[in-house]
Amino acid sequence: MGGLLATSLATAAPKIPRLKSGKPDFSGIWETTSAAEYDLEPHSGRADAPPSAGVIDGKYIPYLPAALEQKKKNFAARGVEDPRLKCWTLGTPRGIYYREPFQIFQRDRDLTLLFQFGHSVRTIHTNGTLHPEVTDNEFYLGDSRGHWEGDTLVVDVTDFNTETWLDRAGNFHGPKLHVVERWQFLDENTLEYQATLEDPDVFSRPWSLTVLLNRHREKDFQLIENYCFTLGYDKFYPVPQQGTTE
Repeated sequence: MGGLLATSLATAAPKIPRLKSGKPDFSGIWETTSAAEYDLEPHSGRADAPPSAGVIDGKYIPYLPAALEQKKKNFAARGVEDPRLKCWTLGTPRGIYYREPFQIFQRDRDLTLLFQFGHSVRTIHTNGTLHPEVTDNEFYLGDSRGHWEGDTLVVDVTDFNTETWLDRAGNFHGPKLHVVERWQFLDENTLEYQATLEDPDVFSRPWSLTVLLNRHREKDFQLIENYCFTLGYDKFYPVPQQGTTE
């Protein structure tokens, strides 16, 4: 009976791509369909965001009182103060659920994440190396060190700066932010991404968010450069229109 059960479970397990080493292979171009980028918390529709039930376990971020007041100020000024509008690197975890695709290139020693927005590049080391012992906490994307728990990639991310937000609603963090990500396949074209965040200066306790990532399978789909910080210079470097000879 045990053998039949094991066989049945093995048959039911999703068929997922793997490296030669046997580890799951997350290589591909991914994007979420969630509204997490607009606001992680539950919210009704507003002029700058579609309605959403939120993606947080427990619904709301457990801010400390002073941090909650800062979040309210961020929300009020979101139309001008969101670092996204300044074309800055989105940060971790925001870059994962931002509504533009990103691509993963994977090998046994690391994963390289290339984001369409600003073409930021993030490396997740999986070769057993540790976080730097000396840091000045100035990384937009943090320092990422991963290990495997079965077929789940667990990534520990530290050493952040304060120049990134968590969404367009002004949810934010401080330099003591610590993120633990869990990446796993639900099927060969769907990833579940969970991030647990803690920051003793901003949050009263750790909290988690979960989004699904979908693999792009359209013919010839690729990342397109989105260097938004260059848009103001387009008038000085006009691009020839189709059909012209200039």
